[in-house]
Amino acid sequence: MKHLLSTADLSKDDAILLLDTSAQMAATQSRENKKLPTLRGRTVVNLFFEDSTRTRLSFETAAKRLSADVINFSAKGSSVSKGESLKDTALTLHAMGADAVVVRHWASGAPQQLAHGGWLDAAVLNAGDGTHMHPTQALLDAFTMRRHLVGLRGGAGEGVGADLAGLKIAIVGDVLHSRVARANVRLLHTLGAQVTLVSPPTLLPVGVETWPCRTAYDLDATLADWQPDAVMMLRVQRERMSGGAGAFFPSTLEYTRYYGLDGRRLGLLPEHAIVMHPGPMNRGLEISAEAADSDRAVIVEQVANGVAVRMAALYLLLAHTEASTEAHTEGTSL
Repeated sequence: MKHLLSTADLSKDDAILLLDTSAQMAATQSRENKKLPTLRGRTVVNLFFEDSTRTRLSFETAAKRLSADVINFSAKGSSVSKGESLKDTALTLHAMGADAVVVRHWASGAPQQLAHGGWLDAAVLNAGDGTHMHPTQALLDAFTMRRHLVGLRGGAGEGVGADLAGLKIAIVGDVLHSRVARANVRLLHTLGAQVTLVSPPTLLPVGVETWPCRTAYDLDATLADWQPDAVMMLRVQRERMSGGAGAFFPSTLEYTRYYGLDGRRLGLLPEHAIVMHPGPMNRGLEISAEAADSDRAVIVEQVANGVAVRMAALYLLLAHTEASTEAHTEGTSL
């Protein structure tokens, strides 16, 4: 694995290796000294063309905990704002000797172009491209589900090598503009889970019928009758809605009434079910404060798990070799 661009590129073995390695990374983070020397001397560039808080800080923390040198690049205030092309930015990073480039871009496909354009010799990690993909978000979501839910419906069981076979996951809301939804559908299918997308018809993309999942329009019926093990609420991305939110649903009040997760709908879920959200949340729109702050919610844990997952991705891309799958790091094998 030279790059991490899309969950559609991951085999089941690749995905489980990433999740197992994430579990090892997470175990090291409970120690007093959280830093590992694994990527000492390597340079990781965070190349962000879109605003980000959680993903950028998570990648930066992950790289630093692996002892890599980190360079944070923001399009604002850089030569990109003067019209510099992606190619010329890539050539600059190549000249600086970057070993890995973490890229978030407003254009779908930009990380693939960066990885395969022949402009730099570095591992490329997609931190979100347009409405296309967000692979590390899907991996941290799967990692969180595995910690809480594996074994409930006859899956492979907890621990190393576990998949998500038999689990039922509902992904609810603005699927049309969500790279998180696209990434999760592909990864969860690969890991054996069943996925239902619940959304108003106006917020489902063209061609969704070809995705490896089912679709539904009635959230109450899905929760009560299908009984999902996890409900993932998607942010309503009003900034991506040309013509404004009113072009996709009549009002925010109506959207919340039909597709918002609140205390009443929590009561429709199985007792073991968890509530997820990739963040940032629109409290009072797609999720109520009661649901977001409930004991079922694992939203803050998702953020913490993101560091371990991104440590695993950087490690497997930069330090892992076929000849030696173990790096001895202060008593911890990875």
